[in-house]
Parts: sequence; structure tokens; C-alpha cells
Amino acid sequence: MTQKLYETDSYVQTFAAQVLACTPVQGGFAVVLDRTAFFPEGGGQPCDTGTLGAARVLAVHTDGATITHTTDAPLTVGGTVEGCIDWPARLDAMQQHTGEHILSGTLHRLFGAENVGFHIGTPYVRMDTSIPLTAAQLAQAEAEANAAVRADTPVRCWVPDPETLAHTEYRSKKALDGDVRLVEAGGDCCACCGTHLARTGEVGLIKIISHAHYKSGMRLAVACGQRAYDAVAGIWADTEAAGRLLSSPVGSLAPALERLQNGETVLKARLAALQNTLADAYATAAEPGQPAVLWVDGADGDGLRRVAMSITAKTGAACCTLAPGGQGLAYALASAPGGDLRETCKALNAAYQGRGGGNPGFCQGSLASGSFEQVKEFLLNTL
Repeated sequence: MTQKLYETDSYVQTFAAQVLACTPVQGGFAVVLDRTAFFPEGGGQPCDTGTLGAARVLAVHTDGATITHTTDAPLTVGGTVEGCIDWPARLDAMQQHTGEHILSGTLHRLFGAENVGFHIGTPYVRMDTSIPLTAAQLAQAEAEANAAVRADTPVRCWVPDPETLAHTEYRSKKALDGDVRLVEAGGDCCACCGTHLARTGEVGLIKIISHAHYKSGMRLAVACGQRAYDAVAGIWADTEAAGRLLSSPVGSLAPALERLQNGETVLKARLAALQNTLADAYATAAEPGQPAVLWVDGADGDGLRRVAMSITAKTGAACCTLAPGGQGLAYALASAPGGDLRETCKALNAAYQGRGGGNPGFCQGSLASGSFEQVKEFLLNTL
């Protein structure tokens, strides 16, 4: 059985160990030591990386008793090797894991929410809860969790004797047999095999970045410690940049965005009215019974549709309108009453690297190649 140094002291960064086995495997060498500070992947926490002598540790796994290190070079069996873990990565994992305990415990205490999923990913920690929670409930839990961080109380990790365990209330995702390692942080007690900080204050900050309904509960993206600082700093920088564009200070962006949206709605209505007027003008000038292919400079997709449909209604013939759009030309195809332009649309797309489609009466898309004159000639020979 490998002695797990990280279980008794998460702050061990370097250590000496005897090499018990070294076996070639796909991607490197499987190394077993008599003792290790490398945490193996498990419980939602990624494994440690670092070095064993001159060899790089690429991955670490365990079967429960033996811990296997995958290295990029062989080690001498029976020899002694110095191990060195990637401390910044380990400290980050400790911050995320300890912060998760505090937040999960707070959600459980306040609302009875169970943590049914946990993974330290990049850039955030994923947490899944057993029940749905409101934004107000999450905000309350976040505030109370950060109060526990600021209290800077000790984090305790220990394996109680069976009698003590039987009388200890703790959270666990599943029933456990034998020795159970408990972690107490910020007033919460939970069964856990991971690495944790010595005090809650070292977490620094807990921030729920986003939340969404997932299955029967919620999926949270959470950042703790340095990750939380980086996330808040990034969000603040983006918010300030948005404020400069909106000529509005941070804290007043919502009213500014509402004004912008209202103005956009008014402009869209005005544009639609102008496009209707333009469509009527084109329709008035169109020749009844004759297919038409027209250049409508400045029209967007909706404008092209309005003009094409208006002309077809006036002339009773097919019409195609084109304007700059996509990687070349945007088009709108309206068929004569009872017609079907889908094959024409497919042929147009094939001829000029186009994308688009629609129904028998109307098709729309864009062309990556071809000039207006080329497309006009093609369509007048096809319509």
C-alpha cells in the first residue's frame, strides 16, 4: 500500500521515496512508490503533475491501495527518487476543493440541496445540485459562504474511529464502509479524499459565475481563490468597456441597454416602413408577367424578401432580388403563384458556391462567387 503523504499534509511539495515498480505502458512508464505526495485523480479533483527525479509525472491514478504514476522516463526499481509536485496547480485545486465544500455545505444547510456532481475543470468548477434554486437563494448562499471564508477558521481533515464516525453527522454522496476520511470546513462536515487548505481564509473568495437548470436541479459554474479574482477582474474590465461604449457608468448599464434596445426597436420599425415603400416602388416599375432579377443596394435580408414578394404579387411572375451580403451576394427568390423554386435555388447554389433554401414559394441565401450580371443571366435563363 502506498503511503499517502497528501492525506496528512496537503502542503508537502517535495519528498523522497523508494521506487517499488516501473513498468513500460502506453504513453510512458507506470511507476509505484512506497510513499507519495502526488494526489491521484478522483472525487472530482484532477491529479497532481510534477517530476520524479528527471522524469515528468504525466498522470496519477489509484486502485484504492496502490498509487500509480505515469512518467515519461523510466526509474530504477529499488532506488530512491525525489518527487516534486506542481505546487501552483496543487494550490489551485486546494482552493477550489475547499471552496466547494464551504459552498456545498451552505447550500445544504440553508435549502437542503445535495451536491450530486463535482468536477474541478477549466476555467471553472462544476457543481450540480439535487434541487432547483433561485438566483436569490444562490446569492444568499454565496454571501454566507464568503462570510465563512472571512471568518478564517481551521479546516480539519481526519479519519475518526468507528464509534466516533457513527455519532458524527456528515455529508456523503454514497454509503461508505470502513475508514472514512472527513473534512470539516466553514461549519460543514463531508466525507472526502481530496486535498484541502489549512484555513478557510486561504480560499480568498468564492464566486458563482453562472447557473442553469440541469436535470432535477441546478448546474453551477464556480470559481474560488485566484480563479475567482481573475474572473471578477475580467468581468469588471468587460463591464467597464461596455460602459464606455454606452456612455454609462458601471452600475447603470441595465437602463442604458434598455434604452438601446428600445431605440433599436424604433429603428427596425422605421426600416421596415422604408423597405415597404421601396418594395412598392420596385413593384410599380415592374413589368407584369415577366420574371425579374433586380439589384437592391443597401437592403438587408428582410428588405430583399419584402421587395421580391411585392414584385411577384404585382407581376404574377418569379422574382429574385440581390444585394451585398454574406461572403459575396445575398439573394431572395419569390416564385410565381403555384410555382416551386427549390430546384432553381439548388442550381443557383451549386453554380455560385451558395448556401440557402426555403419552401416552394420562397427561398433565401447567399452566394460566395459570381457577379450580379452573371447571376442575373443565369436566373433569367432558368426562371
